Amino acid sequence: MEGCLMKAGRELDHPEYLLLFDGVCHLCHGAVQFILKRDPHGYIHFASLQSQRAQEILSHYNYQEKDMSSVVFIANGQLYTKSDAILHVGRKLQGGWPLLSNVARLIPRPVRNPIYDWVARNRYRWMGKAEQCMLPTPQIRSRFLD
Repeated sequence: MEGCLMKAGRELDHPEYLLLFDGVCHLCHGAVQFILKRDPHGYIHFASLQSQRAQEILSHYNYQEKDMSSVVFIANGQLYTKSDAILHVGRKLQGGWPLLSNVARLIPRPVRNPIYDWVARNRYRWMGKAEQCMLPTPQIRSRFLD
């Protein structure tokens, strides 16, 4: 099933809810800040896709994409990508985001993912690219794996 992969047989320790994002993408940095503000209980943890730890986790789930064009959300042992990842993250946030995410899931994946891909292809052009990965503040450092 596109958008969801189960983990491989061997065990690998990571937080129950983990968002892997492009660490040099300004749009992704903004999304992480957005999530941090709407997840005050700290359910969601983060790691840059460029990090060694993220690569180990992706390998554990047999996820092969190398061009980092998708955020990856791991929840309860399942890996979600593209629009599925975003909608699963939305379900963990406070406010109206869970309701909006559930309504958006009614839109078929073949409609959602091309929109996601279009944004992903243009994200550097629209928002820019950082020379290095985001450095979390001391207050939120515990929510980042790398």
